[in-house]
Amino acid sequence: MSDLGSLWADSSEETFAAPTLQGEFSVDLVILGGGFTGCAAALEAAGQGAEVVLIEAETIGHGGSGRNVGLVNAGLWLPPDVVCKTLGAQAGERLNSALAAAPDRVFGLIERFGIACNPRRNGTLHLAHAPRGVAQLQERHVQQVRRAAPVTLLDAEETRARTGSDAFHGALFDTRAGTIQPLAYARGLARAAQGQGARIFENSPALSAIRHGGHWVIRTSGGKLRSKALLVATNAYHQPVSDMTIPKVPQVNFFQLATEPLGDNIARDILPGGEGCWDTAMIMSSLRRDAAGRVILGGMGDDVGVQAGWARRKLAQLYPQLADAAISHAWAGRISMTSDHLPRILRVGASGLSIFGYSGRGIAPGTVFGQSAARALLVGDESALPLDPVDAHAERLTRLKTAFFETGARMVHMISR
Repeated sequence: MSDLGSLWADSSEETFAAPTLQGEFSVDLVILGGGFTGCAAALEAAGQGAEVVLIEAETIGHGGSGRNVGLVNAGLWLPPDVVCKTLGAQAGERLNSALAAAPDRVFGLIERFGIACNPRRNGTLHLAHAPRGVAQLQERHVQQVRRAAPVTLLDAEETRARTGSDAFHGALFDTRAGTIQPLAYARGLARAAQGQGARIFENSPALSAIRHGGHWVIRTSGGKLRSKALLVATNAYHQPVSDMTIPKVPQVNFFQLATEPLGDNIARDILPGGEGCWDTAMIMSSLRRDAAGRVILGGMGDDVGVQAGWARRKLAQLYPQLADAAISHAWAGRISMTSDHLPRILRVGASGLSIFGYSGRGIAPGTVFGQSAARALLVGDESALPLDPVDAHAERLTRLKTAFFETGARMVHMISR
């Protein structure tokens, strides 16, 4: 199977187009990157009355934001106790608390600005892919209940009723979460930011960024920006910029496949409650439906031939009625994954921040980090950021780790039956 293209690009109800940057502007904040983080930051800054310019090297949502699964989760991929162990109790709980409330931010923006991204806040299911996964979910449940999170541990029978499949051994249900059309959300944020006065330019990669005379000077092929502050929100899709070094971080590729829309005679028992799902496997898989009734299965890897073959087998294993279902879309994207699976806020100079490393949790954390970074840069106060910024970040063996993830996914999916 060849790359059939992105479902999100073909089904987005939100449209957005912006010109390339031409000319010179002096502003309060320049943002590099038009994904969830950059667009949320632009909306926040413009809403505060700041002069803000966002430049995107491709088009809004071109990177990981537009290739996302679309799960609006509370928290990170890591259990909250691990976050505290890594960051320390106080800093860890600060981050845990900020991201526990992050779905409220996302769905609040969707409602406030009328973003047409098929929002469905019916919760998510973290699925035990094997008996050992149940123990993981039990521990996560204990940790979340300790923090008064509205989560419920489901047994195998309850999970079968929720998913329509007997392939799972249990699940953790989180009512705070939900699903959206991710590219439409990114485009809707950009539209809303533009409506608040933000200037947005597409197909305008930054060629250089330097701190000079108390300001940032950013150049593109067609223009020049002079700004008091700078936010780099390019994550896994960062392109080299002269005079600025952003550390390399291991990347994970994630593939998705979508069926044609399915009628109730075939799919009425598949995720009848509309939850989004991911599992406990080391080579993680995701599962959800969209507003048109398609079933969307995802997994680590970007070798379309290998992943598509695995996805077809996996669908048939989970849902025998889908063994012959027509496939309409197949696409992949990149995830920036730090070694400890925690995001980073990196200082790149005076009044300059770079945010990266969501490790597959881009929607809700990206929204919160983008909004917080915009406020911090505009007022010069980092105290309200969800995570303390660092002056440096280094990852060892980034290419080897990326190859390890990809090879592991390819091998697992080649032998999975």
